[in-house]
Amino acid sequence: MTRLGQVVPLLRMFDVAKAKEFYVDYLGFVVDFEHRFGDNFPLYMGLSLAGCRLHLTEHHGDAAPGAHVRIDIDGIETFVADLAAKSYRFAKPGAPDEMPWGSKEITITDPFFNRLTFVQHGK
Repeated sequence: MTRLGQVVPLLRMFDVAKAKEFYVDYLGFVVDFEHRFGDNFPLYMGLSLAGCRLHLTEHHGDAAPGAHVRIDIDGIETFVADLAAKSYRFAKPGAPDEMPWGSKEITITDPFFNRLTFVQHGK
């Protein structure tokens, strides 16, 4: 059988400073790379956190705002507690929801209306 690799979502952004404030300062992602074709061109940026990779883009043809991605996570309660301790003024997540199918989930919306749902499978 053919092996498939990791999926890396492209998410639209409109403000680099706001994107970094949310993804780097608040969620804890690390910037892996930034690329512009020249001065005054849109930014394309790669981020990672504990095995999860995301790409953010200012290029209008790459992605539309309002995407929704699901990210597997272990230790969701600790992750949410760490976020609450940062006191980010634009997101105040509560306890993860316990879903009828056995997962725990929390959805956080970025400044560009993209939704990130962190999912811990099992109980």
